[in-house]
Amino acid sequence: MDIIQIVSLGLVATFLIILLKEQHSSIAYLLLLFTVILIFLAVLDHIRYIFSLLQYMAQQAQVESVYFKTILKIIGIAYITEFGAQLIRDAGLNALASKVELAGKLFILMLAIPIITALIETILDFIPGATG
Repeated sequence: MDIIQIVSLGLVATFLIILLKEQHSSIAYLLLLFTVILIFLAVLDHIRYIFSLLQYMAQQAQVESVYFKTILKIIGIAYITEFGAQLIRDAGLNALASKVELAGKLFILMLAIPIITALIETILDFIPGATG
């Protein structure tokens, strides 16, 4: 599915959701959920390609796999959190969406601590007299 088809699907779904929202809000929300899942499935192959390309580039740059996997997890958490928070916002639950985003940020920070620590240690190794 190319971008024209995805945008067209989104526009048609938007029009139908607006029409259904007044009379059948639960059906409108289900249509929204179905459309979002369909679009996600449509771009899944592109996501796989991007991740394989990133993995290839990391191997070529000789990046340690633990750092690369951590960065991929961070990217995944960011996208999943955004996806979930937007769906929750679409349901009209802004406070809950904010809490989901906060949880995502905390998970990202937790995963990033080893990378930040390694980066600081590397920087300190370049500064004369900074270590031990």
